[in-house]
Amino acid sequence: MKRNVLLLLMCLLFSGIHAQNYKELFDKAARCEQADSLVDAEKYYYEALKAEPTNVHNCMIFANLGRIQYRTHRLEKALDSYNYAVNLAPLTVPILMDRASLLFEMGNTDKAYVDCCTILDVDKNNTKAVFLRAYLECNKHEYKEALADYNHLLELEPQSVSGRLGLAILYQQQEKFKDALELLNKLVVELPGDAELYVIRAGVEKDIRELDIALIDLDKAIGLSPDSSNAYLLRGEILLAQKRKGMAKQDFEKAIELGVPRADLIEQLKECK
Repeated sequence: MKRNVLLLLMCLLFSGIHAQNYKELFDKAARCEQADSLVDAEKYYYEALKAEPTNVHNCMIFANLGRIQYRTHRLEKALDSYNYAVNLAPLTVPILMDRASLLFEMGNTDKAYVDCCTILDVDKNNTKAVFLRAYLECNKHEYKEALADYNHLLELEPQSVSGRLGLAILYQQQEKFKDALELLNKLVVELPGDAELYVIRAGVEKDIRELDIALIDLDKAIGLSPDSSNAYLLRGEILLAQKRKGMAKQDFEKAIELGVPRADLIEQLKECK
């Protein structure tokens, strides 16, 4: 009897030490991550997983590993970690949202869309998921669905800049140029220092053949952000359409200097000769 009691006490003692080690490792990892010591944080998270591979909190560890691996630009590794986390906690919205964002960045838009739908089945008012799904629907030319999501987003956050901008781009794709310009004009008034807004508005102005007005917006955008490759690219296209080939070529070359692949502009450069 005494021997059985002793064994039980020893089991409880070692169990407590094991659990404490798991918590200590988790806490160490969290402190390292907070201090941007990401290599050490990752090491401690993996040690915690080895200490208790069946612990119910391991979904958090895998999610944290995914975040660290994303921050250190190991996207495939990060995706593996998020997949493990989702397998352990299939309907945990923050983990699903992180995975959806990663999938989107990796170009796997179909799976990102599925994650957004899963999130919205659980939390229909999750603004991040609503916005990302609307954006993906817009890119797939599912305009009715995208409009519904953007409208829902603006019901939740009427002043959302990303929501109103996304809706403006949707209107542009639907050739509802007046509606697009109305939204963009309001945004430019609210955010006069945002260079990208001028570029987007110039794109709509180009579509309606208001080329000189578009050039004014692009000059403003470049003044605000001299490294905007999109602004130089669009200005080059407009200048080329106006037969101002020398100036167009300069803008295309500047866009290439700022990161646009030369192969993408071969035809435009040929037209500049």
